[in-house]
Amino acid sequence: MRLYTHPACLQHDNGPGHPESPARLAAVLRVLDHDRYAALDRVEAPRASREQLLRVHDVNHVDRILTAIPVGQVQRLDEDTVLSPGSAEAALRAAGAAVAAVDTVLDGGHVRRAFCAVRPPGHHATREQAMGFCLFNNVAVAAAHALAAHGLQRVAIADFDVHHGNGTQDIFWREPRVLFASSHQMPLYPGSGGPDERGAGNILNRPLSAGDGPYLFRELWEGDLLPRLHAFKPQLVLVSAGFDAHQRDPLADLCLGSEDYAWITAKLVELANRHADGRLVSTLEGGYDLAALAASTAAHVEAMLD
Repeated sequence: MRLYTHPACLQHDNGPGHPESPARLAAVLRVLDHDRYAALDRVEAPRASREQLLRVHDVNHVDRILTAIPVGQVQRLDEDTVLSPGSAEAALRAAGAAVAAVDTVLDGGHVRRAFCAVRPPGHHATREQAMGFCLFNNVAVAAAHALAAHGLQRVAIADFDVHHGNGTQDIFWREPRVLFASSHQMPLYPGSGGPDERGAGNILNRPLSAGDGPYLFRELWEGDLLPRLHAFKPQLVLVSAGFDAHQRDPLADLCLGSEDYAWITAKLVELANRHADGRLVSTLEGGYDLAALAASTAAHVEAMLD
């Protein structure tokens, strides 16, 4: 299994007190430095190319992120989303990690799974807009690359972040080669993700309510989303791995624990093993309690290693 990350991802600075801080990635990298993860093949993430970004983003959006020169420490794109002097490089490396991971698992070699420990996260970024802490949509860039560069016809994106991946949904709304399956709290930011939002029949939104915990989360995936994913028979499984449905997370109200992330990861590995020759790429999304984030990421990666 391969781990993609880059020091530049620590240089994206949202300013004092912002929940999406460099400390998040530092906590993830610290826990993955343990001897039990010695088998991880650690690789420095490359930059995404302009061509790769333009498969899913409008040219004006790409230029806005890459050419903005923040005055002072930060430049706000909206109430939550910020550019700092290190943001463009971090965003290029975060998207590039996901692309490189797709290339690795699809090249026919021995590596079949990869985790991208990167920031900024991506799944709220739409085709034309940065939002929700996200600049480029990393998982969408990866999926589009799998379609365009590798000729795949069925790519699944499983998103268990507590916030709905509205950007991923927006980008693939009418793309039947991509199946987007999401569990998330609703109502909650960004206000989308109802079960009636179906795209071309390729969008599966299954909301949870504040206070819901492991039983309902597992029932939703086991009884609904996973069967739909198996029926799709994906050639590649991508994961938007947000860990903010954890009971300790300050930005939401679900009640999962790290063992639930181990469970859903094992199920997605099983999906990949059955249909995609084991090929699975996961990229970090949310998670804002540092201890919970570290423990949940460790459980996720351990299940991928197993």
